[in-house]
Amino acid sequence: MMRSTFKTVFYVNGSKEKSGIVPIMGRVTINGTIAQFSCKQSISKELWDAKANRAKGKSRKSMDVNHALDNIKAQIAKHYQRLSDREAFVTAEMVRNAYQGIGTEYETVLRAFDKMNADFAKRVGKDRSERTYRKYLTVRKYVAEFMKNHYKRSDMGMNELTEEFIHDYCLYLRNEVGLAQSSVWIYSIPLKHIVTSAHYHGKIPRNPFAQYHVNPDHKERGFLTENEIKAMSTIELENANFAIARDIFIFGCWTGISFVDIKNLTTDNIVELNGSRWIVSKRQKTGVPFQIKLMDIPAQIIERNKPFRNGKNLFNINSYDMVNRRIKTVAKMCGIEKNISFHLSRHSFAVLALNYGMPIESVSKILGHTNITTTQIYAKVTNTKLENDISAFEDKVSGHFTI
Repeated sequence: MMRSTFKTVFYVNGSKEKSGIVPIMGRVTINGTIAQFSCKQSISKELWDAKANRAKGKSRKSMDVNHALDNIKAQIAKHYQRLSDREAFVTAEMVRNAYQGIGTEYETVLRAFDKMNADFAKRVGKDRSERTYRKYLTVRKYVAEFMKNHYKRSDMGMNELTEEFIHDYCLYLRNEVGLAQSSVWIYSIPLKHIVTSAHYHGKIPRNPFAQYHVNPDHKERGFLTENEIKAMSTIELENANFAIARDIFIFGCWTGISFVDIKNLTTDNIVELNGSRWIVSKRQKTGVPFQIKLMDIPAQIIERNKPFRNGKNLFNINSYDMVNRRIKTVAKMCGIEKNISFHLSRHSFAVLALNYGMPIESVSKILGHTNITTTQIYAKVTNTKLENDISAFEDKVSGHFTI
């Protein structure tokens, strides 16, 4: 068994010197992990013995400082011993946090979820959506129910998580909660986030997700055909609210911009580049910049909705659920039997763009994806595109080969 290395040293921070007085810092080192902290003590630079990690001499100041440092060292050793008796893996950060009384000496699964969700709540409306926040709360509920049903536990230490736990949790979501495999994948992501973070910060010795892969089982993505887009674009709607919802949806079909990013668009996002108007912004979800030339149809939609604006926003948009309900109604009025949601507009844009020859790299850039594989999921290559590509290939090779 490898011997554990544990050491506490003290030093002064010369960069913080004021009138010859320097603050005293502490450093804990355990098996290659390091954590630093303030000792909340200071001393004259001339009185510090860097080699001995202590104050020099027998002055009252030096004796008081050395007594405080001895006390700190003893407390840290005590916390280290307590953690070593209980945990299989102890890091310098864990000991430092225990000494400083930050949170708890060890992280639990549900406590980690609560911290993550509390941080997430502060970002709602800024760079995170209310819907995603609610999803994270639901995942926390499922994890709690799973631990209670399968482990008879109200919570578990992060260091107790294994590949088996994750595997059983995914089976629970599939077999007992009744989620589709694609939803199981989505509802495993928040758990993966907290586990990966715990491993990164040295709170668990290994990441059980590193050896376990949740299959997303992506389904074929729905989209509207050109005729269906035309039908929704041209239908006469007497109800202004339904007309606005329809316009925003068609705007998405011609720009590929997501609902929340359309909602965030203002007049400042319309800029002129090389003599043409462009939409330039960044995705709220990922922070990835995107830009797309403002084509005629979306430009007309912007102009048509000018009278309904609220401030600088291009569109006066209701909630996602309200817009979804309205476009479903409009789709039925057009004789479209597909399961319509606003996100279908992004799929429809991707398919339309690919069918007319736009390279997938450009589609990915417009959609603001961080990875082109995401675009390959969303942008379904239709039979029309395949037929055109094969026909073009056939024309090029015709006459070059004989049998």
